[in-house]
Formats: sequence, structure tokens, C-alpha cells
Amino acid sequence: MANKIIGRNGTEFGIFSFFTGAGFLDLGFEDAGFRSYLANELDSNFASVYRYSRAQMKRPMPVFGMQEGDVCSYLNDESKVADLTCKISSARKDVKLVGFIGGPPCPDFSVANANAQGELGRRGVLTRVYVDLICVQEPDFFVLENVKGLVSTARHREFFGKMTDRLHDAGYATSFRLVNAMEYGAAQDRQRVMLVGVKESLCRSHIEKGKHELSDFPWNDFVRYPMEKIRSAGWPTTDRFMENGKRDAPRGIIKPLTVQYWFDRNDVENHPNAKDFFVPRAGLVKMRIYAEGDDSKKCYKRVHRWRYSPTACYGNNEVHLHPYKARRMSVAETLAIQSLPKSFSLPQDIPLSAKFKTIGNGVPYLAARGVALTLKKFLQEILSDGTKVHG
Repeated sequence: MANKIIGRNGTEFGIFSFFTGAGFLDLGFEDAGFRSYLANELDSNFASVYRYSRAQMKRPMPVFGMQEGDVCSYLNDESKVADLTCKISSARKDVKLVGFIGGPPCPDFSVANANAQGELGRRGVLTRVYVDLICVQEPDFFVLENVKGLVSTARHREFFGKMTDRLHDAGYATSFRLVNAMEYGAAQDRQRVMLVGVKESLCRSHIEKGKHELSDFPWNDFVRYPMEKIRSAGWPTTDRFMENGKRDAPRGIIKPLTVQYWFDRNDVENHPNAKDFFVPRAGLVKMRIYAEGDDSKKCYKRVHRWRYSPTACYGNNEVHLHPYKARRMSVAETLAIQSLPKSFSLPQDIPLSAKFKTIGNGVPYLAARGVALTLKKFLQEILSDGTKVHG
């Protein structure tokens, strides 16, 4: 291909990350072959975890670093707007295509949040901000991640439609899918909306005539476990709680999607965050009365060692209990549920509540990597078409 531009790490694609959190989404994209140019996060604890975890894993920081601050400043602060534009121009000299990735805070679209205010909420409005940022800066591609309530709830779905229409008007073709982290190998039943967009000028042969949708985006190509297979497996329901007791894996399960598989894989007992868990003030009674696998309650849910976990999101008084210990799940164990690499750890100098919030807010690493690989394949097809791009 003529005039091919390859980044210094051998990749053709670069990313700017917004609402970065601890960087789970970024890690997935980097490991799929994207180069990070900038990460932006408002929450100082999240940013601290981002920096610390990368140091522990010996991972490089983005080219332009981690910037703490309000994403809105990239729209209403002239100097910040100009600085971002300059950084994007610089990245385009280094790689072939540059994109944005981000998951704006989503409680205002959550089906589990009875007080969700949608697009009018303090956090809900940030989805519009992210869309506005995309339309203003015009990256070659983007990824927008959010909760399933954005498409499964009627009033939120209307807002989602308005946002995709705005992106179409700005020249993007889009495709979205409600993905489940289990499809990509995470031991967690966690659904998320993934909306991807690519500049129509780059992918005209992949757009159905008269529409603004990517007609052949390969969503299924990197799915490891189809949901039909997962749902039909012989998962255990509940078993009597046995403190420190042994229990053999039943037949018919998909072992790599189980809590115990990930506990073993990440060696959670010897992880730096193994001792990071809440100790109940009122004794251990509630830590023992729930059966292994009983996740039917709104508050206390005990995971089953030989089954996948419920969504690891510890808000609204939801507490996840260890399958065979009389305590809550630890930070190390929750990181494993999020399918993060064994070497990923959190610093000791942030509050325990902030640690769990940081983990719960992140995209499961394997889901992020699966979506990134899917997008990478599509972008490579665009480049192989011989489409003329900038640079």
C-alpha cells in the first residue's frame, strides 16, 4: 500500500482516551495493537490507579501522558481545544488512523438506578459532551461504551438515537452491539453497549446505500463463547456454604468462565491486593448464612466458584461475598472477575471504597480487547481497500 504510515510501536492506529478511569479499556486496545496518545480522567483516585498500575506492569504511559481534568474543557476552553487539536495532528503524522475511545459515566442510564435521570442527569450529560467532542475534533474512528439501559430503556433509547443521528450528520457510519463480557472470556455476566463509528469517507464500500450504518462490521469474529452456548451450559445454581470447603467442578460447565478459574489464574491469594477487603462491623453472621451461588438478593450476593459472577459493580449497597470464605470479595478477586492481567494492581494509599469503585467502573479487560480486535480488523480492511486517508 502506498504511503503507508506505521507508528513507532508497529501499529497503524492511535487512540485518545476520555473518561479513562483506571484504563481497563485502554489496556484492551493497546494489547490489540493500538497506540495510546492521551488519557484523560477527572477523578484523582482513578488517575492514581492508572499511573500506579502501569508502573507495576512496566507499561509505558501514553505519548502525551495522563491529563487530569474535565472533558468539557476540550470544548469550552480555547487553549485546551487548540492543544488537543495539535496533539491529534501530531499523532496523524505517526500513524495512519487516529480515533477516540471512551465510556462516559453511566449511572444516569442504568436500569438498576431507580433515580436515573438519563441525558438530563449530572453524569448523563457527559455522553452528549463526548459526542460533541467527536463531532468537533473529527477523529477517523471512535468507540463509545455505556450501560445496556442506553438502548433497553425507551426514553434512553430515544436519546441514543439522537446521538447516533448527530454522529451520522457529522459524517460517521456507525454500528452498535450489546456485548456481554462472557462472550470474550471474562467470568462476569456484564452487558455493555458498544457503539463504533468510522468516517464515511474512509469506508464507503462498507455502507449500505441510503443508510449510515456499517453493513459488515465483524462483531462476531472475536467472540470466544456465543451466548447460546453459555446459557445452555450445565451451571450449578446454589450449594450449601462450606467455609474453606472443597467442591469439585461439575460436568458441563465452561471452566474458563468460572470464578475459581480466574482466582487460580491470577493467584489471588498472593496478589498485592489480596488483603484489601471490607471487614463487617457487626460480626460475621451475614457472611455465613447465604448459600454459595445465591445471588438472588438485592444486597448480599454470594458468587459460586464454578459459575460466572454477577456484574462487578459495587454500588447501591450491593455486596458480593466470597464463595467459600466468610467475608466479602477482595480487591484482588474483583480484579480477576474483571479479567485483568495478574500483574495489574492498585496502590495502597487510596481508600478501600475508592478501590472498589475504580474496579466496578471499568470495562472488563477481555471484553475491551475483543472489541478492539474487531475494530482493528475492520480498519485494516479499510486500509487494504486502498482508501485514501490523510498523511
